[in-house]
Parts: sequence; structure tokens; C-alpha cells
Amino acid sequence: MPQLAEAQKGNLPNWRANPVFTTATLNSGFMPDPWTYSIQAGGSQEVQGLGSSCVGHINYQAPDIDLNYSSGGVLGLYVYVRANSDTTLVINAPDGRWYCNDDSSGLDPMIHFASPQSGLYNIWVGTYSDGELQPATVHISEINPNN
Repeated sequence: MPQLAEAQKGNLPNWRANPVFTTATLNSGFMPDPWTYSIQAGGSQEVQGLGSSCVGHINYQAPDIDLNYSSGGVLGLYVYVRANSDTTLVINAPDGRWYCNDDSSGLDPMIHFASPQSGLYNIWVGTYSDGELQPATVHISEINPNN
């Protein structure tokens, strides 16, 4: 189950920066579903100050992917990662809250927004070792990948 993290005062990942890899613009009902993009997960800074469920090392300077999403109000939104290494997921949602997950699906993280808001989602994919970059694929879907 993804955990909502309340940001503590201090150094936070820079959600205002342009993403390292890409920006996706998706409207509810998008095709193909899932939308996928291959990245290099990880970074040199340990995730801190976002809550106890937020773990791993990410690039604090910029998100990996930005998602501009227009919700249709009916379908949920799933953001998940597939990789050969153990990865983590950190998302800053349109409401300014931080969501984190590790190992929702085996060693792969997933965050499900049951009633997703329209707006900007900043997405980081982390690894457990400082500076360790690992190939990973980010998936964005309105269909539960576990069904």
C-alpha cells in the first residue's frame, strides 16, 4: 500500500525543475495503456524528510518524469516501475503531497491514486545504493496491473 508522506521542513526534491527524462501529457482514457518510458533509476541523495515510508536514493535536482494528467473522474491512476533491481517510487502530486512506495509488487514499487486529481505529478524512481543507476521502466496506467 503506498504511503502518503508529510514533508518535513528541510531539503526537499526539486519538483519545480524540468524532468531529467521526459514530460508526459495524458488525458483520462489514454491509449496505449499503459504508457511506458525507460529511464535510469537512482541518484546520489538519500530520500529524507518525506516520511518513514520514503526510502532510496534519487536525483534531488529534478524529477525523472513529469506527468501532466487530466482526470476523467471515473478511473484510478497507477504509477509503477518494472526493473531487474530493487527500486523505490516517490511522487509529488498536484495537491503538493508526497507519496512513496517500495515493494508493492514483489521488489517493484507502485502507487495507486483511487481518485486522481488533474494536474502535475512529479515522479522519481530510486535505488538503494548511493549513486547506483539502474535501468528501469516507468508505467502509467488506468488499469490495475495486478488484475
